[in-house]
Formats: sequence, structure tokens, C-alpha cells
Amino acid sequence: MGFVFLKEELITFALKLKDYYMKKILGLVVVGFLLFTPLFAQVDFNRWSIEVDGGFNKPMGPLTPGYLSPTLNVGHAGISGRYMINQYFGVSSDLGFGVFREVRGESPRFRTSYQNLNIQGVVNFGRILNFESFMPKLGLLYHGGVGGSRLDYEPNLFGIEIPAEYAYTIVNGFTGLFSISPRVALKGDISVYLNGRQTFTFDGMSYNAPFVVDPPRNPFVHATGTWWTGTLGLAIYLGKKDVHADWYIEGEKYATKAELAQQIGELKDMLKDSDGDGIPDYIDKEPNTPIGARVDSFGRTLDSDGDGIPDHLDKCPFVPGPASNDGCPVKEVNEIDYFKKAINEGYVNVYFAFDRAKPQPFSSSSVNYVANFLKRNPGVNLEIKGFADELGPENYNMKLSERRAKSVYDLLIAAGIDAGRLSYKGYGEDTSVDKRSADARQLARRTSFEVK
Repeated sequence: MGFVFLKEELITFALKLKDYYMKKILGLVVVGFLLFTPLFAQVDFNRWSIEVDGGFNKPMGPLTPGYLSPTLNVGHAGISGRYMINQYFGVSSDLGFGVFREVRGESPRFRTSYQNLNIQGVVNFGRILNFESFMPKLGLLYHGGVGGSRLDYEPNLFGIEIPAEYAYTIVNGFTGLFSISPRVALKGDISVYLNGRQTFTFDGMSYNAPFVVDPPRNPFVHATGTWWTGTLGLAIYLGKKDVHADWYIEGEKYATKAELAQQIGELKDMLKDSDGDGIPDYIDKEPNTPIGARVDSFGRTLDSDGDGIPDHLDKCPFVPGPASNDGCPVKEVNEIDYFKKAINEGYVNVYFAFDRAKPQPFSSSSVNYVANFLKRNPGVNLEIKGFADELGPENYNMKLSERRAKSVYDLLIAAGIDAGRLSYKGYGEDTSVDKRSADARQLARRTSFEVK
């Protein structure tokens, strides 16, 4: 008689608990959507995604002494729908299900199946932390919320068929994203769940309270059911826009065909080089330099030795001399001293475009001058020193400066200079110029030389 009474009490309690928590969960879902509906405004990104995943679960406790579960138990799958209010915040509703199992050969057998339904808030840390500046294909979401879990124990403490029980759940987790295409992303998730008002241990073989109530009922003083999942899956983005909120960068606008054509035309006009010196007209300070003239990064004719004769007309460009002698000194002078002076005063440099290790066309003459000087002075050794501007990560700029020095080193060897006379080194960012000025940054993107 007592056994029948206990069975009826358990069934009645489980049914009441089910109704109570299902009403709570549905109420939260309805309230959440009512609160966020006014925010569904027209934007330049897609808001919705459907996500599926599967992987591992692990019930941490409570467990009956002697009952063990695998650290990585393949037994969880889930599906969710997510809506992003903007590129930073959103909400999701998630349904997960799976089975907790024993460690085979080390624990008594148990099978506890579960279903979990929750609603969560979502924070897009990938956009907040500007991942696009260094890892444009990677994203990171935080999610957290509440819901309910259904647990079905087999076997169980009483050895009879009893209805599944329901517990409320608090969930938190992080989701990593990798963009495969504008419509699909690979996702990996780790989530931690806390079950409240859980009547039995996860194995179903113990009452989850310090003392047993007769008949057993949902405990008010109990251990929190703690479990976690680790999964892999896909996020499938829905909508007609080109990009989802996960990857949307505010301020990134998409021009029309007419606007693009206009911008391309403006760029072509800016890149015109009327005098053919390799410097576009929009930064050329001397747009009418003669053909073959050696110029600096602003298109100005160079006079390396300061004798008033432009380098392209000066037969001795690094040694001052009168015009009557084609810029060469009348008396014999030490060319090495003048070459050192030209280097120390910054007249001999090789310049590079932004994020490039190949010299600008107008700088090729500098390499030729250096090569000719070394051929005329076989006792001189040279160090090639690379520099970069201050845009970008410091470590990257150090490597870029070394690549620039190496490219000039390779050009000099190709010109016939013995490698034993040359060395090269990257010096990283040149902080002596104003990094806010585009013209100044151009001067920083260079290689210089030092006579040894």
C-alpha cells in the first residue's frame, strides 16, 4: 500500500513541477520577444541565424558516491535560433538534448537523458574588441540566460518507472566563430549549466538533499546540479543583406555602381604622373621635372652633394664641383667622405609604398648610385638599414623593415656587389616623423645606408 502511495505522490509532484516550469519558460520567451520587437529596425546587416551543433557533455555533480561519468562523453546535440538587435547585442533561444552515461568498467550503469530549453542574451565581443583589425575571420560571442531542463533517470533510486522531473537552469558560455562564407560560419561552444531544484543526483540513485523527506519531493535545500557541454557546429545566416551582424563593421558602406565609377575616375586622376618621375601628381611638388631626373618621394629634383647641379646632370653626384667641370671637383677629393656625408644628411634612401617590400620605381636610381660607388671603392663595406612607419602592429613592422632591407641587399648583389661587403638589418618603426601626416609616413617607409 505504501509503495503505491509513494508512486502516486511522485507522479503527481512531477506533473505539477512540469506545468510550473513550462509556464515560466514560455512566459520568459514571450516577454523577451515583446521587449525586443520595437528594436527590429531596417539595417545594413542580417539579424537572424540558425545554429546546429553537437559534441560532449559532463555532469560535474551531484553524483552518488561510486558513480562516475566520462570527462568527455559524446552525447549532446543542440539547435538554436539567434536574433541580433545590432552588431553588438542579441538574443537566442536554444534547445539541447543528450544523455549522461557512466564510465564503462569503473562505475555502475546509469542513463540519464535530458532536454534543455532556454532563452539567452548574446554579446558580440568580436565587434566590441575590434577583432577585424587583426583576425577578420574570427569572432567571439558570450551568451547567458535562463531556462529549464527535463531529466529522465534510468535506472533510478526507487527501481520503478517514474515521470521525468523538471529543474530550472542558469546557463553561461562562450562561442568562437570562424567565417567560412557570408552565409556560413564554423562555431565552437563551451557552456556551463546550473540546475536548481533538482530532486535527484545526475545518476538518479540518490535523493539530492541532506535528508530524505517522506514521501520524497522537490528539495528546497539541495546541491546545485552543475554540468557543461563542449560542441562544434555551424551557424547559418539568414537574410537578404550581404553580411550578418556577427561580422558587420559600423560605418562600412556599400557604394552604388555610379559612386564606384566616380571614385575610380577620381583615383585615376590622382594617380596621373605628368612628368613620368614615378610620383603621382597629387603629391608631386615639382610636376615638371625633366625626364630621367632623380627625385625624392615628393617629386623634387635631388642634388645630393649640394653643388647646385641636379643629380641627373651631375657626373659626380656625391662630390661637389663646379658646373664648368660637370659637377665634378677640379682637384682630386676623397669620394668616400662625400658619400658618407650624403648618407648622414639623408640624401641616399630607397623608398617603399605602404606595406610593401619592393622599392618604389623612382628609388631604383638610388640603388644604382650605391652599386656604382661600391664598385669604384672596393674597400668600402655597407650596412643596409630598413625602416617602417608607425601604422600597424610593432612586431609586424619590425619584420617588414627587415624585408625591405633584404630586398635592397638582393638588388645590390644582383648588381655585382660581393655579399661579404654587405649586411642588412631591420630597425622597425621610425618614430622621428609625425605619424599623423601621410607625407611624413612616406619618408619613414625607407631603407638607408651606413658606410662601414
